[in-house]
Amino acid sequence: MAMQGAPDPGEPQREPARTYVSAEGLRARGWTDGTVRRLLGEPDRLSAHPRFRSAPWIRMYRVERVEAAERSAEFRSGAAFAARRSGAVRKAVGRGGQEAVARRRRKVLARILAEPIDVPRLDAGELARRAVEHRARRETQVTESITGTEGTAGIEGITGTTEATGALGTPSTDRASLDRWKIDYLRHRLSPYDELLEGLSRREERGRAAALLRRRIHAAIAEAYPELAEECERQARAQQLGSPPGETPRP
Repeated sequence: MAMQGAPDPGEPQREPARTYVSAEGLRARGWTDGTVRRLLGEPDRLSAHPRFRSAPWIRMYRVERVEAAERSAEFRSGAAFAARRSGAVRKAVGRGGQEAVARRRRKVLARILAEPIDVPRLDAGELARRAVEHRARRETQVTESITGTEGTAGIEGITGTTEATGALGTPSTDRASLDRWKIDYLRHRLSPYDELLEGLSRREERGRAAALLRRRIHAAIAEAYPELAEECERQARAQQLGSPPGETPRP
């Protein structure tokens, strides 16, 4: 079919609705550039861009020709192939992304298992003193965050019943609480190991890796301070830390 001449850009276009389909409209209907060339050939007319007069002419095809071509076996087979190819591409991209995530997770878990955990070694009195001071600082921070004012808790605000904490004149506290504070302090000292979690973005991936790291840290503390082993194990059970040290990470 002979193509009509390009219209004067200054003339308003008064074509009946749905008489023509643009190249963009064809793509929305499932056409590719190749099927347009093979089944439709040259456009039936050229139309000026409705908003940008300096833009290239818009190729327009009569809707009767388009619909007739869409009923052909060639178009239907080509559209089905294009749909399958598009689906295959999306699936491959998704599969590749999942494989990359799995590789990253295995790498991080292996690094956590292999990294030596260097626990600070302190005598009993020094560890107790630092643990109490660390607890006091935390309570002060909590007070300030709640009240919006400078806290006044300090060491003097910590009271207890049975075990003295050392020669600094600090108040006494019960053994179980002091053991918890010691572990809290040591875990704070080991917080730089959190860098091992870098590279994990998804919440479930990071959660599993963090649990494995905490389990390894608890085990290292228990090895360095056998008197804290029972409390370390209790905390691990309470936090449901799974993946004990030495477990081979699953993909």
